[in-house]
Amino acid sequence: MSNHNSLPPRSPLSSTPPTSGSQAKSGLVPTNNVTTSEGITVRARIDPTLTVADVVRQLCVNLKIKGIPSDYALRDENHELVTNDNLRKKIKARLDLKLVNSPNKEGREIAEKLQVRDQKTMRLTLYTLQRYIRENEFASEFINYDGVTQLVDIIFTSLGNTLAYALTAMQNLMELDYGWASLDEAFIFRVVQVLSSSHSLINVCRPATAILKKLVEADPSNAPGPQAGSSKNGPAIVPGSIYRYGFTVVFEQMRKEKSLLETIVNRLGSADTAMAQYSMMLINSLLSHASDVRWEEFIAEMERFNLRKAVVRLMSQHTVEELTSCILDFQANMLRVTYRKKSTLVDLDAQLSHAADLNYIWEHSKLIEESDEKGQQLKWRKLGFDTEDIELEFNDVGVLGLECLKRFVERDPDFSKVVLEQLSRPVERRCPIAKASNEVVELLSEHWAIFAPGYSTSTTFQPLFLDFYKVHALATNFFIRMWSESGAATGDFIRVVALVRSQVKVALRNENVRAWHEVERDFLECEYRAVRDRQMKELEQEDDLLSKIPVRNLRAKIFKESYEFVRQQRIQCLLQGAWFVIALPGNAPQPRDSRRPSKPWRFVRLVSISSEDNSTKYLHYVDSAVKFPVRSGLEDLPDRIEIAAVSEIATGTCAPPPNVLRDHDDLPPTTPLAPSPLSFSLLSIHEEQGSLADLIAPDQSRWADWTDGLNMLRKDGGHVASKETAGFVQALTEIGLKIKLLDLSGEMVEIPSGLTAGPPPPNTDFFFSELI
Repeated sequence: MSNHNSLPPRSPLSSTPPTSGSQAKSGLVPTNNVTTSEGITVRARIDPTLTVADVVRQLCVNLKIKGIPSDYALRDENHELVTNDNLRKKIKARLDLKLVNSPNKEGREIAEKLQVRDQKTMRLTLYTLQRYIRENEFASEFINYDGVTQLVDIIFTSLGNTLAYALTAMQNLMELDYGWASLDEAFIFRVVQVLSSSHSLINVCRPATAILKKLVEADPSNAPGPQAGSSKNGPAIVPGSIYRYGFTVVFEQMRKEKSLLETIVNRLGSADTAMAQYSMMLINSLLSHASDVRWEEFIAEMERFNLRKAVVRLMSQHTVEELTSCILDFQANMLRVTYRKKSTLVDLDAQLSHAADLNYIWEHSKLIEESDEKGQQLKWRKLGFDTEDIELEFNDVGVLGLECLKRFVERDPDFSKVVLEQLSRPVERRCPIAKASNEVVELLSEHWAIFAPGYSTSTTFQPLFLDFYKVHALATNFFIRMWSESGAATGDFIRVVALVRSQVKVALRNENVRAWHEVERDFLECEYRAVRDRQMKELEQEDDLLSKIPVRNLRAKIFKESYEFVRQQRIQCLLQGAWFVIALPGNAPQPRDSRRPSKPWRFVRLVSISSEDNSTKYLHYVDSAVKFPVRSGLEDLPDRIEIAAVSEIATGTCAPPPNVLRDHDDLPPTTPLAPSPLSFSLLSIHEEQGSLADLIAPDQSRWADWTDGLNMLRKDGGHVASKETAGFVQALTEIGLKIKLLDLSGEMVEIPSGLTAGPPPPNTDFFFSELI
């Protein structure tokens, strides 16, 4: 020991009492002031190359401190222990240091002091304990001297600030991965009782909440490293390990205090931000570690105490970074909860709650179970399901779909009237309410990306997601309204789904800043026509969809189909035939006789005569003084014009003969010898022949049918003369394109910008081996 208590001739550490000068008498510049437990302060020059043990040993020798140097240590003004890792930093910063008991000695002494139950002494001891318990050396000695047992006993017997200090000390101890494996169920229940009491102080509840959180996370499955003895039944509990608690152990004690969960939820609204944060962190741990056995019970309790609403209120009240992180964690946990519900099948035999929910829905529909015309059960189909296999109907949306439908029924006191209104309609016009409810669940799951059990990429608050059931009810009512306003039938279900998808996207946009009443307005007041028009614009604008090569090709294809459709319709009109007024060519001289022509009417019909070589088309006709029923054959149509002989269909080139207008009200309004807008001429391929026929149609529609139909019959396809036909082709093209795109969007098919080939192979030496 004498060797340790003597300084070398040129000691790297020297100490002197403080002087007024800037240097000690030795001429060495001091680095730090050091104060002993007796209050003596000296100025010391500490060599940063020394270890802390050497510094303490030399200080003890220089200051003639009694006792062995290993019983002492250095701390700074903030009670932080000086170690080899931070010694250089504290010397450089010239911090004032204190020579105090070593952590080992302090741990022993505090464990002994806790046995003395004088309140004043105990509070001071606990105050020191909560500061030092995080240090490994202190904690090891404190634990070895049975300090944890004394601390637990104080937690059981004390109140007020003493209890707060004791719980904080235990909270800090639990930051270590050892030393608290002896905590039993009685201790956990004591913490539960402390938290449940409405009279507990905030400084008591904060550490108690943190302790429960730590116990929940001390699950055997969370033990670090390979877990010896683990089996198919789960990780084994290693004796002495702190990973022996977890959700199941803690929740069993929590169930004994019925008010605990409600109290924790209520504390989310605490004015103390730290208390709200601790409560949020405990809830997140419970959600993350909930066991399969108690999962449904725990989630049901959380729902019963309106946890979601409490968090939504918290979103609007706090912007502290720590709370933001907790809330985003909660959203991720609720995403997992929602996904689990959606992927959990409805099982009437295994889950009584599922049968109870279905019974509730059926009873509030006020319907009577019947049999259909085939003698089969007619119950769930009345509500809009496709079959009577109710478990199969919820196969895609699971328990989430069942709960959403039940909440929808609960929210609407007139649900039975809505159902009866649909049943009063023809079968094909009924909105399948239950099927619509399930489809809305799918749409909302798609919107909030509820596709995987463990991941959430949202970086903003999603208060509307936390109100999933309420949003579902709004969207389902919107679905029913769109069905009615659009006059939808059974085959239009996918179309209505597309409308609702569009509205969901609009109503739920920027949900972190939108007020709830704005969302309600979007669902309750938006009309069908506005939704449809916006949906069409979305298809045109979203991602420059219509400019993509595949869509342009699709448009071209649909244009051809639309043109052919209109062409066939026009040709059908020609094949049926029609009556026309025989007109005067525009370049014809004015007739001397203004009397009525003997045969002003002409019936014309297209006839195709096929042979082995080709098919020849003719316009067969008959001129008549009056219109009469024309038979389907050629007996009434003696004359004909070969289509191949027609070079052009000229329009607006001829006028009606005199006196015809006065006797026939069904002719177009015009004056004699003035060209009629509804007239057309069949010009011959031989110019000397002029016009082969000059006719006036009775109305615009007939004129468009025949002028465009005749043009479409020509070998070169002719041209569309009427705006009516051009409008039909364009409208059918746009409608067809939108329907195709709606089908694709309804099936979530990604439309690529184009197909690109990969880089060429590095060589063309391909070798193919025979497959065995």
